[in-house]
Amino acid sequence: MTNQRVHIFVKGKVQGVFFRQTTKTVAEKKNVTGWVRNLKDGRVEAILEGQDVDVSEVVEWGHRGPTNAIVEDVQIINEKYKGEFSKFDILY
Repeated sequence: MTNQRVHIFVKGKVQGVFFRQTTKTVAEKKNVTGWVRNLKDGRVEAILEGQDVDVSEVVEWGHRGPTNAIVEDVQIINEKYKGEFSKFDILY
């Protein structure tokens, strides 16, 4: 298995629907590290690091989001794996 790092931007009704909290829960279940935060323009941004399959599953979840979210678009930027995180955080 290979480690992977992705930087994602999720657009739509993704703030005020527990998107960050649920992302953290999903990431922790998959042993994915990194962070998630809201952006001023209404999007949610996250960096995810972990095993390929686990990161892919979190990204796939991000295309749906939590129950009340309406995801319109997900921008995915593959980055070089750094292994810089020990856990998954919500940034404010």
